[in-house]
Amino acid sequence: MEIIKTETHYNFVKLMKPATILSLAVIIIGIASLIWHAGPNYGIDFSGGTLIQIKFKSDTHTDKIRKAFQSIGFEGSIIQDYGVKEVLVRTPETGKDTANFTPQVEKALETAFGAGNYEIRRIEMVGPKVGRDLTRKAILAIIFSWLGILIYVGFRFEFRYALGGIIALVHDVLVTITFLSLFDKEFDLNIVAALLTIVGYSINDTIVIFDRIRENARKNIRQSLDDIINASVNQTLSRTILTSFTVFIVLLVLFFFGGQVIHDFAFTLIVGTISGVYSTVFIASPIVLLFEKIKPSGLKRKK
Repeated sequence: MEIIKTETHYNFVKLMKPATILSLAVIIIGIASLIWHAGPNYGIDFSGGTLIQIKFKSDTHTDKIRKAFQSIGFEGSIIQDYGVKEVLVRTPETGKDTANFTPQVEKALETAFGAGNYEIRRIEMVGPKVGRDLTRKAILAIIFSWLGILIYVGFRFEFRYALGGIIALVHDVLVTITFLSLFDKEFDLNIVAALLTIVGYSINDTIVIFDRIRENARKNIRQSLDDIINASVNQTLSRTILTSFTVFIVLLVLFFFGGQVIHDFAFTLIVGTISGVYSTVFIASPIVLLFEKIKPSGLKRKK
């Protein structure tokens, strides 16, 4: 099935410069947003503290919930709606007496709302030391994934292709973090898993186009690299749209109907999937062209 025929002749190379400028603008906006928000909105996994999910039988004012937790020493708690009549209570503090912590919370809620008017769904506590360790491991996981892909693509193709692929992946992660910051999404281990998924998905698309570029370069040794890249992207366009669109539809379903638990996870994958397709066409290939200009490999390039 072909949605877009392989005989199309869209000039993607011509749009690469404005596309690169657009990407830089989005990333700069992301940096500004992170500065404005004083860094990412770290979840309990990274910042440490306590998270309590509570479901009430009726609508409850957040001030009343906050006062209930102040009675057991949890000052400055953040109350967040989490579905219908359900909230998440976040605090940077952890219960000193872990064994008696849950009974203390139950007693405070029972005093404020009465027995049977609430249900504690979960309680999670992460110490600051564990949070710092998880943050370090999450960063290392993303960096090592980039390095592994750099080695693999460099071995399978050439260094210029590996460089283009890695810069495209860094672009995807930065763009995704930009939107997470702009929409003030919580950055936790689920988001790290989503970012690693984006890295794998994006490089798959990129390798397909790189493989077609290499194949066309061998067949048409007198053709300019610009024309080879244009032809290669056009030839794989139908495949890119089909695979990405089907993934996008699934992610939309998860985003709207998957519930609050995976809402941010699905949001991250939606942004990353769109960015991955964009970077495959407009970021990875320009790096190959730029590297060709700096260190020619023998292929012609349009003046």
